[in-house]
Amino acid sequence: MVPASAADPTDDRYIWSDVPAEQFVPSPGPRPGYYRKNFYDSQPALNFGYARLDPAEPWRQPVDAPGPLANRAALREIIGFWLERGVAGFRVDMANSLVKDDPGYRATFTLWREIREWLDRTHPNAVIIPEGVEPDIGGPPAFHADFFLVIHQPHGSLFNNGGAGILPWDPTPGPCFFDAAGAGSTDTLLRMTAEHTAQWGADRPALLASADHDFSRMACGDRTAEQLGAAYTFLLTWGCVPSIYYGDEIGMRYQPGLPNVEGSVVHPTYNRAGARTPMQWDDGPNAGFSTADADRLYLPVDPEPDRPTVAGQLADEGSVLHLVRRLIELRRSTPALGLGAGTEVLAAGYPFVYRRGDTHLVVVNPSGRTATAELPGLCPARSLISSGVALESGSVRAEAFGYGVFELG
Repeated sequence: MVPASAADPTDDRYIWSDVPAEQFVPSPGPRPGYYRKNFYDSQPALNFGYARLDPAEPWRQPVDAPGPLANRAALREIIGFWLERGVAGFRVDMANSLVKDDPGYRATFTLWREIREWLDRTHPNAVIIPEGVEPDIGGPPAFHADFFLVIHQPHGSLFNNGGAGILPWDPTPGPCFFDAAGAGSTDTLLRMTAEHTAQWGADRPALLASADHDFSRMACGDRTAEQLGAAYTFLLTWGCVPSIYYGDEIGMRYQPGLPNVEGSVVHPTYNRAGARTPMQWDDGPNAGFSTADADRLYLPVDPEPDRPTVAGQLADEGSVLHLVRRLIELRRSTPALGLGAGTEVLAAGYPFVYRRGDTHLVVVNPSGRTATAELPGLCPARSLISSGVALESGSVRAEAFGYGVFELG
């Protein structure tokens, strides 16, 4: 990609320097000099200004210079274009990267707060969510919710499997909780949930995802479809906004050994392309994704003959897809399982047991062995969705990979 301003030496919509500098790339076009990149050479950074100026770096412009202001206007125009066509909102990748040299991201999130104020006036039903947790810069938040436990080690503490989701800044996430070895912990989840509530209050939603384009899928490594029930039961009954990455609802598998496509290899042990393969619809060519020759696809589909597909799972009442649909319907019809209802953890290990809204009990055991928890005074309960979980007098017994949602009597 060649920046548009490469053809116009007076255009300051991108960040240009006349001399070499760190993070700058030689111009590929007629404009002499260098442009600042965000991550890869093919990603020129739009100019939203710098929070701090430096006479030694004359390319630094204040956030209210003409170029940065033009980019702010263009950002509103682009967001509005899609909202007017029915998009419900945006998850903003690297939301903290706009204003450069911005300690604490104060100037960047002031910019996003202006976007939020504009949205509230012009598109009051739209939602914007950052990649990660919004910093507290004082005053009202810019985003409607936080994208919780992603990109960094805490997500790995829940769903990572076999080290396949390691990113460069997290070389050692350790064992995850939703793994058959049963060596993980809910400590990180509970600590960060408490910190989030302390920072923003109980009414601030957090969005918890099964995976994303940077992180390995829930079905990764040696994790099988049998193990996904406990994870989805947790995801769809915990006090967060659940997000299911495309294909995870059928148990699409992370694909190892793929080519490095558009910077997908970010660490010697991890290639993000494995979580970005085409959606698997049926048993047709390219799993129903495209009729093009396989070598023309952006990435190859899962080559295994037993790869999960939507068509195959619709025909199987015991599939991951049907379980996810039942859990979604249960959450929609049960206020105690959604946002706003309280969550009380009764057992934080294996099994993980928590009460929602004083009326419902959730039990998940992601480990590959039977686990029990003593719960004195446990009330009688009616099973709504369960597999391998038994509630006994004052205790819970969960078989390997067991899960259950119960209505307390």
